[in-house]
Amino acid sequence: MIEGDGSIHVPTTERNAKNKLNYPSIQIAFALKDLAYALLIQKTLGHGSLHKVKGKQAYVLTINNIMGLIQVISLINGKMRTPKIDSLLSLIDWLNIKNESLDILKLELDNSEIESNAWLAGFVDADGHFSVRASIKKVECKIEICQRQVDKGGQSTLPFLERIAKLFKTSVKPIRTNTKNPQFRVRTTSLQGNLEVKSYFDNFPLFSTKYLDYLDWIKVLELFEAKEHKAKFKQIIKIKSNMNDNRTIFNWDHLQNFYKLGK
Repeated sequence: MIEGDGSIHVPTTERNAKNKLNYPSIQIAFALKDLAYALLIQKTLGHGSLHKVKGKQAYVLTINNIMGLIQVISLINGKMRTPKIDSLLSLIDWLNIKNESLDILKLELDNSEIESNAWLAGFVDADGHFSVRASIKKVECKIEICQRQVDKGGQSTLPFLERIAKLFKTSVKPIRTNTKNPQFRVRTTSLQGNLEVKSYFDNFPLFSTKYLDYLDWIKVLELFEAKEHKAKFKQIIKIKSNMNDNRTIFNWDHLQNFYKLGK
């Protein structure tokens, strides 16, 4: 979640323009409909404040107390896969310098196979999209992940996206190349790729409302697998009509299976 819709802020000066001390923070953004998920993460961590973003359909969980920061670092240190690791390492440096009793080790990027842990599930909860297309000419289901080509620190996002693409038997495509912020897109393009998606999320489930979209997406995928997607066109249209922004009914039972922190 942090590497998707999150950020790590480390102050570059001791005090701000109003002479108040600057503090680091870790923030995670959530869509408005994911309030229950945000509250669960806040409760599980036991740290952080949650507020609605003015003028946006979003909430932000902010952790800026020392114990909270140390706890989150202990959870994500050595498990990051994107250029945001630089911000994490800067935060560790800041904490070690400010607290003589601390000696937090700075661990490297996680280069294990994408399918070996739940990292991708959190990343898709933040930045993934399950879609179904149903028109007279074409019926398809796919998962899509879009990222800016160069992150705010000037580093390419291509390496970790290529690893996701490899797992889903597809490739990374450049899009919006003529805009100010060109992007890369990973999108499944085959039945086998979609079956790899299912295999992964069977092992490492989603927890945001995208889990509900995923369940509907799986219904369509099963029709493709049975080669019934053309005959069940009307059924697919109905499924599609209740996904993503069209969803009006939400069930949070799956949150009962959320991860527990070890003591």
